[in-house]
Amino acid sequence: MGKYYAVRKGQHPGIYTSWPEAQKEVSGFSGAEFKGFNTESEARQFMGEKSVTHSANGDMIIGYTDGGTRNSGNVKGGHVKTTDPAAWAYRLELSDKVLSDSAGEWGATNNRMEIMAFIKALETLIEEHQQKTDITLVLDSKYVLDAINKGWLKGWQRRGWRRSGGELMNVELWQQVSRLLPQFPQLSLVWTKGHADNQGNIFVDSLLNKTMDAMVKAGRPTRMATGKAKAVSKPAPRKQTPAKQTHTKQTPEQQKQVDQSVSDIQKALEQLDLFKNP
Repeated sequence: MGKYYAVRKGQHPGIYTSWPEAQKEVSGFSGAEFKGFNTESEARQFMGEKSVTHSANGDMIIGYTDGGTRNSGNVKGGHVKTTDPAAWAYRLELSDKVLSDSAGEWGATNNRMEIMAFIKALETLIEEHQQKTDITLVLDSKYVLDAINKGWLKGWQRRGWRRSGGELMNVELWQQVSRLLPQFPQLSLVWTKGHADNQGNIFVDSLLNKTMDAMVKAGRPTRMATGKAKAVSKPAPRKQTPAKQTHTKQTPEQQKQVDQSVSDIQKALEQLDLFKNP
């Protein structure tokens, strides 16, 4: 069953059956009023409730997630290198605030970052006690969308977290997704073309690129956040290991030469009245 998006105040008020269409009508519109519903009758009721005051998003949350990497894997036959920066980012538009966050790691694939962004968004919604709210997440990753919407995730789980063709990559992340999804009874996932005209997608793409820029500049993983501050643990001070000293056992002849040298030096000092034997 599809969803209905009622735009009561926007560029062209009306009822839309896809979020991307509805978003165009409210994006950048001051005082926009819109909400998502499971039935058309509910959407029409909302359109007629002139006396009720709603916040910009009503009880609906719109979110955006994205992941990316700068790697040679973008070239056919190439692979991710351990020195390649990668990052994820999300943006969550709640009724009273906007939350966003981003962080990165080295040597991660684009797919891994896409799942990470999705997981982090869901975990943040749980922290905000919003998992029961009507939520629409907009992604440009068909890798994540198809795994969930086409039932691949359940199939992998039935096969012991393996693909029909063999090994499943990012198993631990997919297991996290599987544990999180049941907590969101009103979650809808929508695809959008990446790097196009969807402002939310453009925002998260820009945020994760800033994260990768900062990583390259600092030479270490970092976090970029706007609206949701998260503490970043500093690396523990590197333990200084004293230089290893090597002792070589001397032969009797070498020891005799050393003793003779010490004796000669002592005699020379005694002559100068600078050293006295007790």
